[in-house]
Order: sequence, then C-alpha cells, then structure tokens
Amino acid sequence: MNYSNIFVNDGISYADYRSLIDQELKSGRTTGGDHSPDMLHYTKMNVQRMNRVDKTVQLTAGLTEVLAQVRGNYQILVVTEGWCGDAAQIVPVLPKIVAAFPDKFELKFVLRDQHHSLIDAHLTNGGRAIPAVLVIDETGELVFKWGPRPQVLQNLLKGWKAEATDMKVIAEQLHGWYAKDKTLTTQHELEKAFSNLD
Repeated sequence: MNYSNIFVNDGISYADYRSLIDQELKSGRTTGGDHSPDMLHYTKMNVQRMNRVDKTVQLTAGLTEVLAQVRGNYQILVVTEGWCGDAAQIVPVLPKIVAAFPDKFELKFVLRDQHHSLIDAHLTNGGRAIPAVLVIDETGELVFKWGPRPQVLQNLLKGWKAEATDMKVIAEQLHGWYAKDKTLTTQHELEKAFSNLD
C-alpha cells in the first residue's frame, strides 16, 4: 500500500473536508453513496458536533508534551465520512495537533467509500469502521493506526449493542459519552500512540 501516494494525490485538508460536507448537504447529499434522510440527518448533526469540538478542544498537557518530543516528520492520513458520528467527535482533535506542531505533522483526509482497498487493509472486527487515523513516517511506512474510537468506548458499545437493537438509542449513548469525555480519552490514547514515535 503506497500511503504517501494516497496522502499526496488524494488527501484533502481539514478545511476542504468540512467544505465538501457543507457543499454536499446544500445539494441534499452527504459523502459516500447513501443519501437517505437518516444519513443526511446524521451528517447535519455531525457538522454541529465538529463545530462544537473545533471551538472547545484544547490539547492536553500530556499529549502536547509527547508531541513536543517527536523528532521526525509524519503524515497523518484520516479515513472518514461526513455521516460518521465517531469521526465528528474525533477528527477535530487532529488539526489542533498540526496547528501546534506544523513542522512535524501534515494532515489529510480521504473518504472511506472512495478508498475501499485502503480501509480494507485496516478493518475493525471485519468491518470498515471509521475514522481510521493512519500515521506514516518519512519513508512512507505506516507507523501506527488508531481508531475507530477509544478502546473504553469500543467495549461499552459492545455491551450497549448486546442490550439494545435500536441504533438511535445506541447513538444517543455514544454521543452522550463523547460529550461528557470532552476528547480526553481520545487524546490520552493518541498520547500513548505518539509516544512510540522517534
């Protein structure tokens, strides 16, 4: 898999990703192939979520300290879609990392449904779960993958799905958890992952 090639040729900036979602919504569509009312509703909610996280998120002292110690240069490639609730809660953290350390990190986004071979190389429990945060070193090698959500939430979600079949109920529980957590668990897991970089 030529990660750097995908990053350079297909990746778009966070601003362009947000703009793409807005443009699709204006046309009564979302990213990906499913433009059903439910998917449009999720996407509109996710725009609000991203706006909120964009405004409120600050990097933790622990993550900032770890990032400050990174010596190399890395590309962060995020596989995502506008309708994905987990992505809306997580991806706004990543531009903050790049804004704080622009000399070390570059960030680009690609859409899952346009890059099946990429996401199929990074399945979660056999599914194309997103977001997938792929960190690539200067030689084009994948250093680590993180996602689609913090491990503690992954475990909770498994339990919720065992108890309920109504996806709307599960989505409420999921977003309630994110709202209380305020990206702290996401940042803590990213801190651990980035601490292994040179």
